[in-house]
Amino acid sequence: MKQFLRQQLARYTDRLGELEFLLSREDIMKDMKQFLLLSREHTEVLAVAGRWARYQQCEADLSGAQELLSGSANDPEMAAMAQEEIDSASAELQKLEGELQRMLLPKDPDDARNAFVEIRAGTGGDESALFAADLLRMYTRYCERRGWKPHIISESLSELGGYKEVVLKIEGDNVYGALKFESGGHRVQRVPVTETQGRIHTSACTVAVLAEPDEAVLIQINPADLRIDTYRASGAGGQHINKTDSAVRITHLPTGIVAECQDGRSQHSNKAQALKVLTARIHEKDRSERAAKDAAERKGLIGSGDRSDRIRTYNFPQGRLSDHRINLTLYKLLYIMEGELDDVVQALQAYEAAQQLAALEVGAGA
Repeated sequence: MKQFLRQQLARYTDRLGELEFLLSREDIMKDMKQFLLLSREHTEVLAVAGRWARYQQCEADLSGAQELLSGSANDPEMAAMAQEEIDSASAELQKLEGELQRMLLPKDPDDARNAFVEIRAGTGGDESALFAADLLRMYTRYCERRGWKPHIISESLSELGGYKEVVLKIEGDNVYGALKFESGGHRVQRVPVTETQGRIHTSACTVAVLAEPDEAVLIQINPADLRIDTYRASGAGGQHINKTDSAVRITHLPTGIVAECQDGRSQHSNKAQALKVLTARIHEKDRSERAAKDAAERKGLIGSGDRSDRIRTYNFPQGRLSDHRINLTLYKLLYIMEGELDDVVQALQAYEAAQQLAALEVGAGA
């Protein structure tokens, strides 16, 4: 293990002792807010310190087995036993090092949150709208595989059954952390159903993934900065959706950002949901601006998530998916379109982890 990682892990051991001392003090135990804050930190630090202690024990076991092997030249049975211990300790050390590296990486507090996924048709007319429907189906199937709960909160249908725009809310564990790298331009190359001569067309959609904001953040928006409009919802929903002006559109006047919701049966529930979407979009705008600034200063980032970034190509004639940010190519497109996104998501997460680890190493050497 590299020296800078050992130094970082040693700090966790020191901090664990400090936290255990603080949590034993009577004045801290009387301050519930401070006690809970320190308790959460203690849980996180204890997990890292525990794995670090196990790593050090494995190193000692490996060293002992190597000494045993070197001293058992005339005892084949003892040598075989020592070699078995060496192999076992080496494998566990490799596994533990990977775990410790991931535990040391800075955590995005939004990763554990629910998310809004916005899909918009771009260049390509009807074919783009149909591709938007395909992307919606892909993400919905992926949600089913992960045990998440997706539901559409806003949609604008095209004439051929696709979507000009659709907004999906996904609830579950670590939704944003898994899907945040989906933001950007998605390009499709295939023969459209409307093509009579069999020619391959290229069209595109944009995807934006937004972390659902904390409830406490919602109240930070000044109500005077909002314009709220109601209108009659369109699309599926039976008689109710056609008879009431329950759909809500909210405009944030300072930024011009707009959010709407027509999923709920009441104007009140639609207003609450639209306000969440609006807040998420405002926060994502700030996040994107910060990411763009960071990208200008540092190389190797996956991308800012700007919708103008062309991040991925879906080539149906070749059965190929290409993610241009990390040079990933997979020839299993039909499976991916059925929601088998794990290989893509894990590759993007691994790339981000490698970049963060490299940044930590540079920082430690500075």
